[in-house]
Amino acid sequence: MINENVLVVSRQEILPPIGKAFYGISAEALSPIMDAISKHGFFMDRATAEHDERFKQIIPYFIFHTDEKLFLMQRAASANETRLASKMTLGIGGHIRSEDTKSTPTIFEWGLREFREEVCYAGILDGELLGFINDDTNAVGRVHMGVVFLVHGDSADISIRSELASGELMNFAQCCSCMSEMESWSSLVMEHLIQRRAKYGSIAGNRSSEICSITRVQI
Repeated sequence: MINENVLVVSRQEILPPIGKAFYGISAEALSPIMDAISKHGFFMDRATAEHDERFKQIIPYFIFHTDEKLFLMQRAASANETRLASKMTLGIGGHIRSEDTKSTPTIFEWGLREFREEVCYAGILDGELLGFINDDTNAVGRVHMGVVFLVHGDSADISIRSELASGELMNFAQCCSCMSEMESWSSLVMEHLIQRRAKYGSIAGNRSSEICSITRVQI
């Protein structure tokens, strides 16, 4: 495992704003949770944090979609997080390192840094904050909390870099058929998107009515 300091927040500080250790994606208490990260977040050695369930490591988790297709990837067998090695994933993201805070002031920008490291993309991105993701049913989930952004691309010009084994834009039905092979967070994202698509008729949804923030960037 890489020797680095990563952003963590104690479980007791980050979970009380919503009153319980929620399961799945929650858009409740976005501001209080963000405040908890801002006020109580600190940096811990990653090797220690990976096995200390008193703390949650904060992970920006980007889900890329364009024209009703999602970018589905497979993690490399040699992935740094061995517990997720070879798993299918929709999430592009990673740990927030201490050096990140010196140049990128927001969680979205931290995630954007990871996006640029993991994939090649040419186009415009609209980043929509869906909420926080939590899954305490497995060892990886008990020490992580994700900040999920649905990133809407205006281009299909996307491909993986060397850290991933494969990546392909797939239609919604194809992604649904792969849910059993996905890491738990991606499976939970799919469940959320299934409900969203049923409500709005598309993955993009009705963004003007969603309680979320939108950030546009040119890549």
